[in-house]
Amino acid sequence: MTKSTAELTEEYIHNHPYIKSCLKNGLINYSSLARFMSNEFKITKKISLEAILIAARRLELKLKKEINYDKEIKKILEKSEIEIKNKISVLIFDKKLTIENIEKIYKNSIHNNGSSFFLEGSDNYTLITQDKMVEKILQFSEKNVIKHHQNLTLINIKNPPEVEEIPGIVAFLTSLFSENGVNIIELLSCWKDTLFIFNSKDVNKVMNFLQF
Repeated sequence: MTKSTAELTEEYIHNHPYIKSCLKNGLINYSSLARFMSNEFKITKKISLEAILIAARRLELKLKKEINYDKEIKKILEKSEIEIKNKISVLIFDKKLTIENIEKIYKNSIHNNGSSFFLEGSDNYTLITQDKMVEKILQFSEKNVIKHHQNLTLINIKNPPEVEEIPGIVAFLTSLFSENGVNIIELLSCWKDTLFIFNSKDVNKVMNFLQF
């Protein structure tokens, strides 16, 4: 069944969070949005252009009735502490890595180093550790390494316990990285801790936009 212009408009806006956010906060020029979306949909008829505009206005009214958690998110982040560590490596191993070698990795990095994390994915293992630990680990696992990132920075945002009660905090933080052109190499969340790992060249930029 072919979707109506109104349905396509709502679907498009919901799939583009930055447009949705601007619409919700009344920051959108409807005529410009309608022209932009008509180009996206390859629509040239004036009546369809007007349908997009009307659908966007109706959606704005719906969005403004939704609960806005932005203030609560910022209150949480204002209470948070930021811990930063440099010279971090990310090693990705294939699933042929033996249990014996996994135990060695644990012994040589995680057990003796508070900056290490070992994760199991669907087809790989990922180790996050300090650069200085890598040489020793590669002595018994190099053949299983798929990828190795080094000289990275890890930022741990230590939130208060109520972080688990407010939706959208991780989405808010990742949007800051995206909007500022910083690629997240790894992202972890462990109750109150939210950890981002990225290229060290971006550390000054990240510290600037994480000031709450």
